[in-house]
Amino acid sequence: MMIITQVHLVLGTMKGHSKMCSLVTQHNATDLLREHAIVMFKQPFCATGMNAAVRATVRMGIYTGAKVYFVHEGYQGLVDGGDNIKLATWESVSMMLHLGGTVIGSARCMDFKEKWGRLKAACNLVKLGITNLCVIGGDGSLTGANQFRTEWSELLADLTKEGKISAEEAKRSSHLNIVGMVGSIDNDFCGTDMTIGTDSALHRIIEVVDSITTTAQSHQRTFILEVMGRHCGYLALVTALACGADWVFIPEMPPEENWEEHLCKRLIAQRGRGSRLNVIILAEGAQDRNQKPITCDQVKNLVSKKLGFDTRSTILGHVQRGGTPSAFDRILGSRMGVEAVMALLEATPETPACVVSLSGNMAIRLPLMECVQVTKDVTVAMTEGRFEDAVKLRGKSFQNNWDTYKMLAHVTPPEMKSNINIAIINVGAPCAGMNAAVRAAVRVGIIQGHQMLAVHDGFDGLANGQIEPIIWAQVGGWTGKGGSNLGTKRHLPGKNIEQISLNITKFNIHSLIIIGGFEAYLGGLELVTAREMYEELCIPMVVIPATVSNNVPGSDFSIGADTALNTITMTCDRIKQSAAGTKRRVFIIETMGGYCGYLATMAGLSSGADDAYIYEEPFHIRDLELNVEHLIEKMKTSVKRGLILRNSNANENYTTQFLYNLYSEEGKGTFDCRMNVLGHMQQGGTPTPFDRNFGTKMGSKSVLWLTDKLKECYRHGRIFANMPDSACVLGMKKRSLVFQPLASLKDDTDFEHRIPKTEWWLRLRPILKILAKYDTVEMDTSEVAAMEHVIKKTGLVKGGKM
Repeated sequence: MMIITQVHLVLGTMKGHSKMCSLVTQHNATDLLREHAIVMFKQPFCATGMNAAVRATVRMGIYTGAKVYFVHEGYQGLVDGGDNIKLATWESVSMMLHLGGTVIGSARCMDFKEKWGRLKAACNLVKLGITNLCVIGGDGSLTGANQFRTEWSELLADLTKEGKISAEEAKRSSHLNIVGMVGSIDNDFCGTDMTIGTDSALHRIIEVVDSITTTAQSHQRTFILEVMGRHCGYLALVTALACGADWVFIPEMPPEENWEEHLCKRLIAQRGRGSRLNVIILAEGAQDRNQKPITCDQVKNLVSKKLGFDTRSTILGHVQRGGTPSAFDRILGSRMGVEAVMALLEATPETPACVVSLSGNMAIRLPLMECVQVTKDVTVAMTEGRFEDAVKLRGKSFQNNWDTYKMLAHVTPPEMKSNINIAIINVGAPCAGMNAAVRAAVRVGIIQGHQMLAVHDGFDGLANGQIEPIIWAQVGGWTGKGGSNLGTKRHLPGKNIEQISLNITKFNIHSLIIIGGFEAYLGGLELVTAREMYEELCIPMVVIPATVSNNVPGSDFSIGADTALNTITMTCDRIKQSAAGTKRRVFIIETMGGYCGYLATMAGLSSGADDAYIYEEPFHIRDLELNVEHLIEKMKTSVKRGLILRNSNANENYTTQFLYNLYSEEGKGTFDCRMNVLGHMQQGGTPTPFDRNFGTKMGSKSVLWLTDKLKECYRHGRIFANMPDSACVLGMKKRSLVFQPLASLKDDTDFEHRIPKTEWWLRLRPILKILAKYDTVEMDTSEVAAMEHVIKKTGLVKGGKM
């Protein structure tokens, strides 16, 4: 797939905030006219979520004053030119966020591999005044684009010599800038945590796994599922974590010698613990230590013949590539598209070709060819048998997933026990992913030799003694279950502190894991404060944020928020589709979140909303008036529908009903209005792959931290922990999971409105407005992505030396 956009950027009419203007003009402030082009290339295989990147790149380009062109059928369209290169408009990328694949087509192109083909492509670009390319694809497509850039001067010289372009045209197009975005469901490109399309593929896989699991439990079967990943085992690895698989085969880390014996022992042990099914996940590129392929049939025959288990195998195939893109992929594609345009506007002839990547929750830029080289180094490491290096080269996210899997599946519980009791409690409203965190915490705790205790019904259960041991088999299959199997309540410790302290002594609890939302954070603070009066509370504690509202201080993400976001996005898709026949209709939709506008904002990005009203960004009657005017103008275009989201506590007076009445009155004769309050459906459903994986890693990491902290706090035959760092929130901050003392987060907490004072996602709100075609948007570029280096971060080079 390819999109070309030509940008004739007249600086004098630049839209937006002054910071954004300065960002665009800093390198060529004297030019009155600059020409930019954004070309999106993609390999023939489509990754769901690409259309979000296309839409964002086109609209951001137009917003900055650019002319944007589509290039149909990838590199072939670039070589052939003509009708394959068409002007894109704002409306031409409407109603495409929910579509899988790519709306502008993609094709393999042998012509572009030949110099004559690249000469034709260069000529087409020069004639259109295009000097900037945005490439969407895998490492092959990106490498081809970089080669095109490297020989650009030579191509221009040849075209000039042949008389196909003039000297003036060659001078005007003297250099070519390239920015890449990676679209690949395999997540096989080094330097980024996630590539566009990976999360959507995981959604398709998990849907199948959940369906198969119910069958396997009924018939006590063993299922082997082959997922895509010829050279990268990311999909297989995350699927194994998300479904609690008994075994996973990935190309980066083949099983040890005599793996057949170990696999059979594992499956027998799982059945012995009471499991009615076995799940084995296999990447299509799975191999043994001698680089001999391991196939589905091979594993199936082994299990059925050696163990006599009723065994079935399923190859998922291209179903993984299709379907509606997930909310994560829509937001990722939108953020990457905007960042790509910004990178092109900042580029100079000396700027190396870069790729826009995701690290944690941050958009970063990495040198394109460094990423390509490291990606190739992974293959070299696997070929040379340096499998540990291959895992490291994949990046920190991949390695963390592998370490978590090994801990949960490859370690036998020790014979010697630690005599440590760790209690787990769910607090606040239930949300999807809570059970995944509990399961991981229980099993890692047992592996560490601890006894794990389940506390039912929140702090009330802790006060009433609703505490019992929980064992390995009890949490089997919990990763895919929504809600809270332990039971949860919103009540805080409050007046029950004394009874809670007595039960901590009675049940010999040495540490506490609190999984929940803002109430979990507040409850943890109350327990820490009460340490002065109750020595029994001087035990290590960790709070794991789990709430659809994503409003817990100390973490950029909370377990459950991704599932809720996908529910809202899917609902918005259906609501917008209902207007396809009637046209000229505006929907007002209320989301959950309390005073936190995370769900409304991110759902606005993923569903293509015209605006999202939230508490953190005050709005007034003039803002509402501007929104109505915006929608009236929109109804004059071919896009005759609107979508407005409102966070539940966005404004005390401008309620959802008020907005509905206002829009209905002001839109008379132009559009009609409908109102939907989504309610508690946002808290239900099975957890998404992200929430299952996130919950699993959070639960595992919390127990490992508590184990170390218990060793530190062991004094004179007893546990005594009263330092601030003995009670922490475990959260994702920018790029990594970190533990932050509960007390240290108080200054960054708005206790009245139950939200953090600093919320990273507010920086994304201007993107929502820009993509909805608002003329004047203030955009803070103070934290614009800078070029980083992936090779320095890995510390590994070809040959395995540091």
